[in-house]
Amino acid sequence: MNDIRIEECISRYRDVPGGLLPMLHSIQHALGYVPADAVPAIATAINRSRAEVHGVLSFYHDFRETPPARHTVQICVSEACQANGADALKAHAEASLGVAVGHSSGGDVALEPVYCLGNCACGPSVRIGDAVHARVDADQFDALMAAMRQEA
Repeated sequence: MNDIRIEECISRYRDVPGGLLPMLHSIQHALGYVPADAVPAIATAINRSRAEVHGVLSFYHDFRETPPARHTVQICVSEACQANGADALKAHAEASLGVAVGHSSGGDVALEPVYCLGNCACGPSVRIGDAVHARVDADQFDALMAAMRQEA
């Protein structure tokens, strides 16, 4: 681990009581993820075991231990969206992207479930980046993916 950004994040929160979470958030904000090779330095800095640091990383689903995909596509799988076809949309998305929900396609697209986008009356809903799309069917999903790839 020779990344100055990681070292800066560690030193910023090393002496802060309860500083592990802010430290991890800071590293993820700087790099997009918390690399595995940073765990020993983090553990040493806060006088914890590597297992304790890894336990926090793996417990909170917002922390990533690998670089994020270029695009994140979230499909709402809450009850309201399921009642309007989210399961079929999820199956279509997995087939068309060639990736299972909860995984990424080698750095290009991550397909993630989300349990509510606050758009329950207009399901199934999809979020691509920060944009929420309502009443998405297979054809609209394909059009959204085409537009997303053109923007990149």
